Amino acid sequence: MKLLDKEKLEQSIEQIARYDLENNNLFGSSYFVWQNGSVAFKKHFGNTGLDGVKKVNDHTIYRLASMTKPITAVAMLILVDRGLISLSDPVKKFLPEFKNIHIITTAGIDLGQTNSDVTIKHCLTHASGFGSERNVVLSDSVMRTRGNTIKLFVDAGLGFEPATKQAYSAFAAFDILAAIVEKITKDDYETFLKNEIFIPCNMQDTTFLPSEEQWNRLMTMHNKVNGKNDIGITYPDCVFEEFPCTHQLAGAGLVSTLNDYSNFAQMLLNKGEINNHRILSEKTFKKLSTPHVAEDIMPGCEKWGLGVRVITDETYKYLPTGSFGWSGAYGSHFWIDPENDIYAVFMKNSKFDGGAGNSSACRFEEAVFDALI
Repeated sequence: MKLLDKEKLEQSIEQIARYDLENNNLFGSSYFVWQNGSVAFKKHFGNTGLDGVKKVNDHTIYRLASMTKPITAVAMLILVDRGLISLSDPVKKFLPEFKNIHIITTAGIDLGQTNSDVTIKHCLTHASGFGSERNVVLSDSVMRTRGNTIKLFVDAGLGFEPATKQAYSAFAAFDILAAIVEKITKDDYETFLKNEIFIPCNMQDTTFLPSEEQWNRLMTMHNKVNGKNDIGITYPDCVFEEFPCTHQLAGAGLVSTLNDYSNFAQMLLNKGEINNHRILSEKTFKKLSTPHVAEDIMPGCEKWGLGVRVITDETYKYLPTGSFGWSGAYGSHFWIDPENDIYAVFMKNSKFDGGAGNSSACRFEEAVFDALI
């Protein structure tokens, strides 16, 4: 295990945070790095909006976007731990509307039923074909409920035979997983997450449904127009794009704080345990960070685990093999580095430079890597 030079780490993060602020890449940001049982670095930078009135702090709430997905993956593994599902279970076992799913090309040609069933693991690893290839029109009425969205994607069919390709499913596959949780537990999805993950991990401000007080603490969406800061477009009562909060979008709809998500990351570093409470057994937890997508359909040094990306060889520049984590469309990013006993969380909300591989997140990875001695 390599140890972090905390002084060097602080200097590097201060530098990259200043760079983003001076270049109008965001309104504000938050960083958290933990190693070997203690905080190595934690700091907030900038403001929560264009007016510069409110400073970012521990109570600032961010839109997680796709950093919701690892939470949904843990929810599914809780059901695996309890013997209520298996990763190899076909989706149709729980949701009968998927019994006769067809493959439909981008040109709209129906190729008939699939040769194999879509499984829970396919949904968690972007190998299901749901919502990955075809441009499907989402009307206001469809986005209002999970049931409507799922019906749309059943009718739209799969983009490919399950497990023969991998293609990112922004929300369709993960909404299917949430529907399975609700079918099995008889709870709405938020209630299940609250009882099984948020309360044990002390994630008090993590929710699909912000209260009025929480809305007031939400980071203003940033954008960069002609080199200047601007307010990014958002929609009333929506956390992610035009999906109403009441949809409880399982792949992108949560909000959270730096502290809350750091607690979730702490649980992952601890292999499924936090505050003397075991969320997942170690055996089941290992499935999360194990690569599940074959080399022939996902070559390179990154593979999909269950709701996370996993670094699979040393050609990745800044993280060692076995590290895993995820990013969000609005720029948030986190990773777990078991080899060096590190977790790191970065928060920002911007329509400029977001998603996987955004430059702010990459510079953060580089800063942590360079501080290891």
